[in-house]
Amino acid sequence: MDIKLVLDYFTGLQERIVDGLQHLDGKNFLHDTWQRPEGGGGISCVMEEGNVLERGGVNFSHVTGERLPPSASAGRPELAGRSFEAAGISLVLHPRNPYAPTVHMNVRFFMAKKAGEEPVWWFGGGMDLTPYYGFEDDAIHFHRTCREALLPFGTDLHPRFKAWCDEYFYLKHRKEPRGIGGIFFDDLNDTGFEHSFKLVKSVGEHFLKAYLPILQRRKDHPYTERERDFQAYRRGRYVEFNLVFDRGTLFGLQSGGRTESILMSLPPIVKWRYDWQPAENSPEAKLYRDFLIGKDWLVNC
Repeated sequence: MDIKLVLDYFTGLQERIVDGLQHLDGKNFLHDTWQRPEGGGGISCVMEEGNVLERGGVNFSHVTGERLPPSASAGRPELAGRSFEAAGISLVLHPRNPYAPTVHMNVRFFMAKKAGEEPVWWFGGGMDLTPYYGFEDDAIHFHRTCREALLPFGTDLHPRFKAWCDEYFYLKHRKEPRGIGGIFFDDLNDTGFEHSFKLVKSVGEHFLKAYLPILQRRKDHPYTERERDFQAYRRGRYVEFNLVFDRGTLFGLQSGGRTESILMSLPPIVKWRYDWQPAENSPEAKLYRDFLIGKDWLVNC
């Protein structure tokens, strides 16, 4: 097991994703290198007020510490208190056009260490889509590409990782999904390092294939302030999830990570309204009725 292979892959993936997004947007990302006093650092690539992306971040981090934060050991309490090494790519893209969905992708590697024992390691990751106005062909394309990323590693993985995603990206206090899901996995190590790493690389390499065609289709869709207003309202759900439930956000804050890089995932314009409900049979109501329902988008594909 060579963590340098993982680090080299993650930094290369960051560069490829940034290049692909810059080509579509026409504006360059800001590259911000940072160091963490407790150990490690990272590279934050951020775009604000782009031609297509209102805000987007593609972040690489590689950090070490003396005690694994609670968010990282919640599912494995036997590892609590160990020193750790963690690396990953985390990205969130918020397009300006309300017909273009927000997207999130993450691939990560953890290692928990204890003197006199073999290190415990695992991979995690996934990607998910959060539309404001739903399009069936977008949903099918995104989920189909997620399935293609996992298919070489077994036909059972996509149904399992999709269900895991639907369960994870769920706002319990709202009783609604954050978006239309995708795939999510964690604690991946049971098939060995090489096989697990290949799976993670496949997920990473399928991200642009999953998202860029959707962004290309929707980025110039005509809209009015009505749609922007609803986008800002729904973005509030994204903020709620990231600050209350998201394990990546909690890990970054609990481990003393760089706050600016951690919170780049939040959208720049957000609104909350008291007990708002969409008008019956409106495009906004359609999002709730037809898309935020944990649907199997590939049942006929």
